[in-house]
Amino acid sequence: MSTSKPTSKPYPGALIVAEGIDGSGKSTQLYLLKRWLEISGFRVHFTEWNSSPLVRSATKRGKKKQLLTPSTFSLIHAADFADRWERQILPLLEAGYLVLADRYVYTAYARDGARGCSAEWLRNLYRFAVKPDITLFYRSPLEISLSRILQNRTRLKFHEAGMDLGLSLDPRESFRLFQGMILEQYDSMAEPEGFEVLDGTQSVHDLQIRTRSLIRKRIDLECYRHEDRGGVGHN
Repeated sequence: MSTSKPTSKPYPGALIVAEGIDGSGKSTQLYLLKRWLEISGFRVHFTEWNSSPLVRSATKRGKKKQLLTPSTFSLIHAADFADRWERQILPLLEAGYLVLADRYVYTAYARDGARGCSAEWLRNLYRFAVKPDITLFYRSPLEISLSRILQNRTRLKFHEAGMDLGLSLDPRESFRLFQGMILEQYDSMAEPEGFEVLDGTQSVHDLQIRTRSLIRKRIDLECYRHEDRGGVGHN
């Protein structure tokens, strides 16, 4: 079984990926980046993990009945990703868009790896996925990320908390342990996958400034400007 890394891109667009454990601040930063790029007149498309309408209902049923093994859970997410790749991500990259992805294949590598799926199997499963132009890894200490999540949640979902792994009978403790396992997976990928590691403890404003700076450094944004619009908001 092949463990080859994602191949080089065969399209004019650019793929920007945000990764991190729950509560790391990545979704907020990607939303702010999206709004800045849109206001500045660039062609932008946003996509997020586990959002394919064709797969969502099957995922919901499997989770509700607690029937998903680690491998079936992984296969469902892979089907979701493949559907979005074929219908959304690749066509827009081929059309010359900046595609912003809130989680990418690295989420599968981290979460499914924490659930015991082999790295070789996972990378073969997603072998069709190209390597992003930039992967932003928002690294936040576990306790800070957990406090952000738990202060806004009255109840943690079964699989979200990693209860299927039998880590603890307490959902909050299970969630803490599961997120720690996922963070270890991310840390092991950061250097070999070329992640840009950002300090998730910084203020939202400072972190967004750093995010935009990295994007400018790695991507020639002017290639993605709408031809009929002038740009504003270049700060």
